[in-house]
Amino acid sequence: MSDQIVILGVFVADTTYRADRAPRMGETILGNSFALGPGGKGSNQAVAAARAGGAVHFLSRLGEDTFAEMALSIWQDAGVVPVVSRHADSYTGAAYIFVEEATGNNAIIVSPGVAGTIVAADVEAQRDLITGAAVFMTQLEQPMDAALRGLLIARDGGTITILNPAPAAALPDGMLALCDYLTPNESEAAALTGLPVTNLEEAGRAAQALVAQGVGAAIITLGAQGVLYHNPERTVHVPAILAGPVLETTGAGDAFNGGFAAALARGADPIDAVRFGCATAGISVTRPGAAASMPTLDEIKALLARQP
Repeated sequence: MSDQIVILGVFVADTTYRADRAPRMGETILGNSFALGPGGKGSNQAVAAARAGGAVHFLSRLGEDTFAEMALSIWQDAGVVPVVSRHADSYTGAAYIFVEEATGNNAIIVSPGVAGTIVAADVEAQRDLITGAAVFMTQLEQPMDAALRGLLIARDGGTITILNPAPAAALPDGMLALCDYLTPNESEAAALTGLPVTNLEEAGRAAQALVAQGVGAAIITLGAQGVLYHNPERTVHVPAILAGPVLETTGAGDAFNGGFAAALARGADPIDAVRFGCATAGISVTRPGAAASMPTLDEIKALLARQP
């Protein structure tokens, strides 16, 4: 088994607007700043994993446009190997991101573009790559059938499977049972279980419900409260790892997932991999942007070395 990571997902160009508040419908307000940069959950996770020391292949589709060139540039800089097709008849995706100035909290609209047309056959064509990897990870910004096929292929080949069920969506029967690790945030865990997830105790009940549905381990990310890890043998709360004042939370979940996958691919114990993911996210929220905020392996190791 190699230490490679294969990630299926979407690249979008993030258009980020910072303002004191979001506008109401029909209202125009002045913003405080604007930034254009690389994003998309799958792409962010690939960049995070590669910068965290992982050997990453990223499966997706791109258009033939300026945003596609942005994608190829950030992947080259991070060391991500793109396994993508180019399509002139559509467009590379984009996202609207509103960031609340005072808190760094965000609200997002994603338009995945041509990556929204990824089909199961695209994933099937990379069967050998997926089954030869240590870790396969996907999310739900591309079509569900493609994510499901990727998990099936990985499970058949003995590859570790991670599903980040974001954005929240109803899952096909049996899909959770294909997941060695499921990494929802509070709202996604609530959507999947029908249970409230507003504190650590409620997260524990939701995690138990997810494992009862066949998930190998439920890893619920709780923002400033850290992460709750639960499998049939143990339940561990890993506190958030702080690296400085929070500037922006965009991409924090992707940073966690990328760091977690990179550590797992190197053979780390799952709890150590969760701590590594928390450190990755802890650094990312001190910086603006999504992919641009992802830290290097040396930065993550240095932060972990300062922890008690």
